[in-house]
Amino acid sequence: MCGGHISGMFGFFFCEGPVKNFTDATASDTDKFARWHRGMLERGVYLAPSQYEAGFMSLAHDDKDIDHTIAMAKEVFAII
Repeated sequence: MCGGHISGMFGFFFCEGPVKNFTDATASDTDKFARWHRGMLERGVYLAPSQYEAGFMSLAHDDKDIDHTIAMAKEVFAII
Protein backbone atom coordinates (compact mmCIF):
# COMPACT_ATOMS: atom_id res chain seq x y z
CA MET A 1 0.00 0.00 0.00
CA CYS A 2 1.15 3.49 -0.73
CA GLY A 3 -0.53 6.82 -0.42
CA GLY A 4 -0.23 10.49 -0.79
CA HIS A 5 -1.68 13.68 0.55
CA ILE A 6 -1.95 17.39 -0.05
CA SER A 7 -3.00 19.26 3.08
CA GLY A 8 -6.21 17.55 4.26
CA MET A 9 -6.79 15.54 1.07
CA PHE A 10 -5.44 11.97 0.89
CA GLY A 11 -5.62 8.71 -1.04
CA PHE A 12 -4.42 5.11 -0.90
CA PHE A 13 -3.30 2.63 -3.55
CA PHE A 14 -2.53 -1.06 -3.17
CA CYS A 15 0.61 -1.15 -5.33
CA GLU A 16 4.28 -0.37 -5.25
CA GLY A 17 4.65 3.38 -5.03
CA PRO A 18 4.94 6.12 -5.52
CA VAL A 19 1.86 6.76 -7.62
CA LYS A 20 2.65 9.84 -9.68
CA ASN A 21 0.07 9.60 -12.47
CA PHE A 22 -2.96 7.70 -13.72
CA THR A 23 -0.85 5.00 -15.35
CA ASP A 24 0.84 4.29 -12.00
CA ALA A 25 -2.57 4.19 -10.30
CA THR A 26 -3.94 1.62 -12.75
CA ALA A 27 -1.30 -0.87 -11.51
CA SER A 28 -3.07 -0.93 -8.14
CA ASP A 29 -4.90 -3.99 -6.82
CA THR A 30 -8.51 -2.78 -6.92
CA ASP A 31 -9.86 -6.04 -5.46
CA LYS A 32 -7.66 -5.65 -2.38
CA PHE A 33 -8.72 -2.01 -2.08
CA ALA A 34 -12.37 -3.14 -2.19
CA ARG A 35 -11.78 -5.72 0.57
CA TRP A 36 -9.99 -3.12 2.69
CA HIS A 37 -12.73 -0.53 2.11
CA ARG A 38 -15.45 -3.04 3.03
CA GLY A 39 -13.59 -3.99 6.22
CA MET A 40 -13.26 -0.35 7.20
CA LEU A 41 -16.99 0.23 6.62
CA GLU A 42 -17.81 -2.77 8.80
CA ARG A 43 -15.82 -1.06 11.57
CA GLY A 44 -17.56 2.28 11.18
CA VAL A 45 -14.87 4.07 9.19
CA TYR A 46 -16.29 5.69 6.08
CA LEU A 47 -13.73 6.38 3.34
CA ALA A 48 -13.95 7.21 -0.34
CA PRO A 49 -15.28 4.05 -2.08
CA SER A 50 -12.69 4.07 -4.86
CA GLN A 51 -8.96 4.45 -4.89
CA TYR A 52 -9.49 7.02 -7.62
CA GLU A 53 -11.35 9.32 -5.22
CA ALA A 54 -9.83 11.45 -2.49
CA GLY A 55 -10.52 11.33 1.22
CA PHE A 56 -10.66 14.53 3.24
CA MET A 57 -9.70 15.47 6.78
CA SER A 58 -11.27 18.42 8.54
CA LEU A 59 -11.13 20.22 11.85
CA ALA A 60 -14.08 18.06 12.91
CA HIS A 61 -11.69 15.06 13.10
CA ASP A 62 -9.97 14.91 16.46
CA ASP A 63 -7.18 12.69 17.81
CA LYS A 64 -9.73 10.09 18.93
CA ASP A 65 -11.10 9.81 15.38
CA ILE A 66 -7.63 9.46 13.91
CA ASP A 67 -6.54 6.88 16.51
CA HIS A 68 -9.72 4.85 15.88
CA THR A 69 -9.17 4.95 12.11
CA ILE A 70 -5.57 3.75 12.47
CA ALA A 71 -6.60 0.95 14.85
CA MET A 72 -9.35 -0.24 12.50
CA ALA A 73 -7.01 -0.09 9.50
CA LYS A 74 -4.53 -2.32 11.37
CA GLU A 75 -7.34 -4.82 12.07
CA VAL A 76 -8.37 -4.92 8.42
CA PHE A 77 -4.78 -5.19 7.15
CA ALA A 78 -4.34 -8.23 9.38
CA ILE A 79 -7.18 -10.09 7.65
CA ILE A 80 -6.69 -9.11 4.00
